[in-house]
Amino acid sequence: MGNKMESLDKTDQGLDFFEELKHRFLCFKKQKYLEEPEHFQALANAQSPKFMVIACADSRVCPSNILGFQPGEAFMIRNVANLVPPVENGPSETNAALEFAVNTLEVENILVIGHSSCAGIEALVSMRDDVNSSSFVENWVANGKVAKLRTKAAAGHLSFYQQCKHCEKESINHSLLNLLTYPWIEDRERKGLLSIHGGYYDFLNCTFEKWTIDFKRSSIEKEGPKCLVKNRSFWC
Repeated sequence: MGNKMESLDKTDQGLDFFEELKHRFLCFKKQKYLEEPEHFQALANAQSPKFMVIACADSRVCPSNILGFQPGEAFMIRNVANLVPPVENGPSETNAALEFAVNTLEVENILVIGHSSCAGIEALVSMRDDVNSSSFVENWVANGKVAKLRTKAAAGHLSFYQQCKHCEKESINHSLLNLLTYPWIEDRERKGLLSIHGGYYDFLNCTFEKWTIDFKRSSIEKEGPKCLVKNRSFWC
């Protein structure tokens, strides 16, 4: 079995895509699973990831690929535009995953990863606020409305592309603040048992920016929510 794997977009010549997936699975089994039997047996009995990752569903943004997460290292949820709704919005797949990761698995880090050229953010920036939409996408990305308003205030004079780029990062910070609306997240952060981070992957030039919310200086008060960050780093 060779290490080189064919891209699925190169196999559309009357071939079955699943044959390529089968090949990849068997490579994984031979090169990873059978090489680390004790590790995978331990994972079969229990998981204890250090990270909870919230990333976009975009096919170009795979956290396990770009950050090298291995099986057992990160509990993940992916949705359109990597958004975290506030607790008052009620149940969703995202906060269900958060509840399990924080309260049961007791992860030590939550990482929200946004990215360049995000179609979900483009939908958010371009949608009209005065129209009730039947679109599932628009109703979901409306969770980032505060980020959109902050973007319009700070970058409304810029081009649509530049507004979207601004909003891509603004929405990450908005999601970081929304995480603190969940009492069990805020409690563990306050006790020093949990850290909340933002990340931004620019796949146009393959760079990654990472930062951590400054819990003591940030605020989720409705009158003036603010997300202050620390430990910002740029990987290129």
